[in-house]
Amino acid sequence: MSGNKILDTNILIYLSKQTLSLKDVISPDELAFISIITYMEAMGYPFKDKNEEALIHDLCKTIPIINLTDDIVEEVLRIRKKKKIKLPDVIIFASAKVNALSLVTVNKRDFKGLNGNVKVINPLKA
Repeated sequence: MSGNKILDTNILIYLSKQTLSLKDVISPDELAFISIITYMEAMGYPFKDKNEEALIHDLCKTIPIINLTDDIVEEVLRIRKKKKIKLPDVIIFASAKVNALSLVTVNKRDFKGLNGNVKVINPLKA
């Protein structure tokens, strides 16, 4: 899956607000994924604009979801024992690492100090 990407929740929010377009985030030859935590965060986001909410629902229906696996859980536990980072961020990072995906986010600092050969990309600064 080299070149493929996992999208952080903030990317879905930016897509729904049309601050970013999908072509800003992935190229035609790449695949995008979201973690189960991203799905839950995005679907639970309190949208004021119903069009943005509808776009998130459409995105979440079309982008494959990476569910928690034993390998992801083990990686989450390994990281959490060493670093004090929010659980949702660790789950997204571990999902990227286990599945050999780059991680796309506008908040690179959320993943600062985590290593494991995961490329963290901010499409607003590309």
